[in-house]
Amino acid sequence: KVATQRNDLDLIQLNSFGCGLDALTTDQVQEILESAGKIYTVLKIDEVSNLGAARIRVRSLLAALKDQADREAEEKRPLMGCPTVACGLEYPTEAAVPEDEMREHARHAKDRMDRKTGEHEAKAARAVADSFKQREGTSTEFERVQFTEKMKEEGYTILCPQMAPIHFDLLIDIFQRNGYNLELLPSVDHGAVDAGLKYVNNDICYPSILVTGQIMEAVTSGRYDTDKLAVIITQTGGGCRATNYISLIRKALKAAGLGHIPVIALSFKDLGERNPGFKVTAPMLYQAIYGILYGDLLMMALYRTRPYEAEPGAAQALFDHWMAVCKAQLRRGVKRSEWKKTVRQIVDDFDTLPLVGEGTKPRVGVVGEILVKFHPTANNQIVDVIEREGCEAVVPGLTEFFLFGIAGSIFQKDPLGRSAKGAAGARVALAALDKIRKPLNDALRDSVRFEPPANIYELAEYASEILSLCNSMGEGWLLTAEMVELIRTGAPNVVCTQPFACLPNHVVGKAVIKELRRRYPESNIVAVDYDPGASEVNQLNRIKLMISVAKANLEAKEGEARALRDVSRELDAAAHRVDDGCGCGGSCTAIEEMVGNLEIQARTMSEGKDETKKIVAK
Repeated sequence: KVATQRNDLDLIQLNSFGCGLDALTTDQVQEILESAGKIYTVLKIDEVSNLGAARIRVRSLLAALKDQADREAEEKRPLMGCPTVACGLEYPTEAAVPEDEMREHARHAKDRMDRKTGEHEAKAARAVADSFKQREGTSTEFERVQFTEKMKEEGYTILCPQMAPIHFDLLIDIFQRNGYNLELLPSVDHGAVDAGLKYVNNDICYPSILVTGQIMEAVTSGRYDTDKLAVIITQTGGGCRATNYISLIRKALKAAGLGHIPVIALSFKDLGERNPGFKVTAPMLYQAIYGILYGDLLMMALYRTRPYEAEPGAAQALFDHWMAVCKAQLRRGVKRSEWKKTVRQIVDDFDTLPLVGEGTKPRVGVVGEILVKFHPTANNQIVDVIEREGCEAVVPGLTEFFLFGIAGSIFQKDPLGRSAKGAAGARVALAALDKIRKPLNDALRDSVRFEPPANIYELAEYASEILSLCNSMGEGWLLTAEMVELIRTGAPNVVCTQPFACLPNHVVGKAVIKELRRRYPESNIVAVDYDPGASEVNQLNRIKLMISVAKANLEAKEGEARALRDVSRELDAAAHRVDDGCGCGGSCTAIEEMVGNLEIQARTMSEGKDETKKIVAK
């Protein structure tokens, strides 16, 4: 801001390569400088010591400033013969005019203006005097347009960008039932990515580009009346780049000449956003919880059974049937008794679905940044890739992300001094959610094919062994906890999906992989970056390499299991011979020695493997 107010001052911004927040500050600095006619220059700094590129940028800036000064001088010279030096920069790189000299020029110009009597002379003199005033930039702030009650009554279309297709498809009916004309945008295509790159700083994270691109592609498509259109976006209020979704969308709308479109922030935190026409009531929130839990259950059931279905398409057909049932319930309002009955029926139906070779394929978990983890286009159809490669995909549910957000107050109370009142409130909220979730967990626990997920306190315990629970940016410690849970529940093969240069994921994702491998030698983890410019071939190759290791590990494990079963049979036979006796009167030790050797062999083969403890004990 200071640089915009002085003719003798220009600015170069330095930013760190890969710094997510700089993608936002560079936009802000550029807007402020250009609003005052200044030239914006940014230099990206990384570990490379060669300053050749930086030197070229600085020289280019100096040349541009000289050209700018020359043009301004040419504009002023016909009026009063103003010298180039008065414009603040003299070729090639001499210092700008001192402030006292500028004041002296201004005083003489004013004196001359006073002495002139003709209109032309006075106008010329005023122009010269004005040229020495400090410049003022126009405001770059854009007005927040509220979504009002009147807009709701008039039936404004509210566009919602896609994130988790299964869950969002269920939630949309809740808002429509409560009088909001909410429309869920279709899955992202390459056109949306291009639109995002057009309107958003390309150094911002991939999810921000996708979300903004979805919205801008829709509002500029001509399909909607932009005078009766609004946009809604979820906001967590966290510290990563995704917290700035709403500002990025408003900036893009303004750039497209659509700044009058309201942008609604859907958040349970006070982010300073006020929209009188959009309110989430307690009944809506209650129904949304049911919708998210339904989504988690149906996603788990589909991914667990589809790789083994005896009849191709049977799992998808059953999934579609129950999606329709759940949507109808949410459209009219789910009752608790209906909820308990429905989750039990869903589990029973998928439990009895005919399968072939169940459990014979490697299980591959998918964790990561929330949008890239759930959105098929964002992760290049990773679930389909896993299933095509002959594996079973395991994706932790969306519910845990919200529980993680609530639990932060509990785990940060002592280390960070969070309020005891907030922690107590969080415990009450988690207990209430556990009560709602109990019928679902009971149904999963009683089933043959499914297991209930770990509760949030168990997940926190898993993560606390590896990193601090104060890591709350992005997916925070939850991402680490989900990887541990997957490994401990039979899915040691994990794909960690993350936007390129996602700073939270560097800490809670990539950084913990080495420690996870040390603690769990059977773990097989790969981190895959997603970005508009990322090579899909490279992503596929990394995933396929991980899957090839998973298959080799599974074959080796099956070979060990067969050998252990052989040992078990020999132990049984030996035990029977000892029980029957060999007629030596108790002096024969051959059988006891054989049993001892077999026990040693079994222990060696089963070292570190929980599933063989029964055989060793026998």
